[in-house]
Amino acid sequence: MKINRIAMIGAGSWGTALALLLTRQGYPVTLWDRDVDHIRQLAKDRENKRYQAGHPFPETLQVSDNLEAAVKGVECVVMVVPSHGFREVYRQLYPMLMPGALLVSATKGIEIESGQTMTGIMRQETPNDGKHLHFGVLSGPSFAAEVADRQPTAVTVAFADTDAAKAVQHLFSTDTFRVYSSDDVIGLEISGAIKNVIAIAAGICDGLHYGLNTRAALMTRGLAEITRLGVAMGGQPQTFAGLGGMGDLVLTCTGNLSRNRTVGLKLGSGLTLDQALSEMKMVAEGVKTTKSCFQLAKTLGVEMPILEQVYQVLYEDKQCADAVRELFQRDLKQESL
Repeated sequence: MKINRIAMIGAGSWGTALALLLTRQGYPVTLWDRDVDHIRQLAKDRENKRYQAGHPFPETLQVSDNLEAAVKGVECVVMVVPSHGFREVYRQLYPMLMPGALLVSATKGIEIESGQTMTGIMRQETPNDGKHLHFGVLSGPSFAAEVADRQPTAVTVAFADTDAAKAVQHLFSTDTFRVYSSDDVIGLEISGAIKNVIAIAAGICDGLHYGLNTRAALMTRGLAEITRLGVAMGGQPQTFAGLGGMGDLVLTCTGNLSRNRTVGLKLGSGLTLDQALSEMKMVAEGVKTTKSCFQLAKTLGVEMPILEQVYQVLYEDKQCADAVRELFQRDLKQESL
C-alpha cells in the first residue's frame, strides 16, 4: 500500500504534532479543522501558536477549512477530532474518500450515546458500497508536546489487515518515533480510552496528597479493569500489557502534561468539575469517557469499581475522599483480573 498524501482531520495539539512528524519526513499533509478562524491564524502564522508554539510548519504542511479539498485524492486520513464530534465529522467526510483509503483513528474515547469506539463509529457510518476502506487506530504513551519536540516515543498501530498496519507503521516511523504493529484494533482502542478514566483517579489521589503506594495500587488495579472490559469486547489480553495498555496508563497517570490527571488533581484539591474544566483550554477525553464506559460496563456486566467511583465523583457529586474510602472497604478477595 503506497501512501503519497495524508490528511490530518483536527488541528489541535495532537493533530498538529502528528502533522509535524509526517511533514518533517517530507510527506505532504493537509491539516484540516472546522474552526475557520483557527485555520486562518495557522495559515498566517505558519505555526500553531495556540497548541504547539515554537514549531514552524514545514513547506509540505498545508492547512484548510475545506474538508473536500483536504481529503481529495488522499490515501491516508488520520482522524484527530474529539470523540463527541467524531461521528458528525466522519459522516461529512465519508462521501469524499477515495476507494481503498486508510482511516487511522488517533482519538481516544468511546461515544456516550452508542458505546462505540471510533473505528466502530466509522464502520457504522460506512455504507457497503465497494469503497473497501481500512479502519485502524494509532495509540500509545505519547504526549503531543514531546512528539513535536522530537522526544523518543514508541506507539502501536493496529489494523485487522496486516498490510494496512505495516503501511501506516512505516509511514509514521522516524528516528525518534518508533511504531509497532498489531491486529488488535478493539484492544488498543479500549486501552486508550479507559486509561484516561484511571488517570483522573490518579490525579484525584495526588490532589488528596496520597503517596506513591496509592498511585501504584490504583494503576495496577486500574489496568485490571481495563483488561477485563477489553477482553469482554474481544481484545487480546497481551495488548493491555503493551504500549497502548500499560505504557499509556503509566504516562497518563504520572505525567504533568496529562490533561486527565490534571482534571483529577483539581477535583482532589477541592474544585468542582465545572471549575476544573473551566481552567483548561484543551479537551480531557476521560470526563466523557467515564460516562460512556460506565454505561458500557453495566451493559456487559463487567465489574469496574474504580470506574464506578470516578463516575460518582464526576456526575453524582461524591466527595473524592469518600470514593477512595469505599474502594478500600470493599469485600476482600483473591487477586485476579
